[in-house]
Amino acid sequence: MNSSKKLVRHGKLQKLIQKDPFLTDEQLAKTLKVSVPTVRLDRLSLNIPELRERIRAMASAASTRLKAIDQKDIVGELIDLELNKSAISTLTVTNEMVLGKTGVGRGYFMYAMADTLALALVDTEFALTAVGNVKYKVPVYPDDRLVAKADVTNIKDGKYYIRVIIKKENTEVFRAKFIIAAVGNGEEFN
Repeated sequence: MNSSKKLVRHGKLQKLIQKDPFLTDEQLAKTLKVSVPTVRLDRLSLNIPELRERIRAMASAASTRLKAIDQKDIVGELIDLELNKSAISTLTVTNEMVLGKTGVGRGYFMYAMADTLALALVDTEFALTAVGNVKYKVPVYPDDRLVAKADVTNIKDGKYYIRVIIKKENTEVFRAKFIIAAVGNGEEFN
């Protein structure tokens, strides 16, 4: 194998994983037009951990920055968190999360995933969801891997305006806009 081709492929692999750390070896192989074993060998030679290890390391780092919500209260797994800016979480739909009759994922799991991610994003000790405007776009099913990305769009008068988009693969399945209010214990918000 031409070593310059290998170096080019290594560079592409690093960029792909940096851009989207949730890519599986199969997805990487398809994008790079090589076999899955080739991707695994390339990852090993570049000291890039497998998907589960990458996610575990990101989750561990993100959970140490939480303020307004406990790690145990987050629906899904917190992967990345930059307070007052952006956050990412993942959730795999299980059989227990779907409606018995249709097999479609219950919407409240996606709402809870988005809401708790929005709360995690806020850099305050005490916050509550004041407003949630949601749109369910595409049904989800067991084994679908959901990735939620939250972004703070504005902060004004102790209120955080947050947009959350949940995707499965590259398809948007849920969208929400939240207003999260930073409040003192027992304080009223409107």
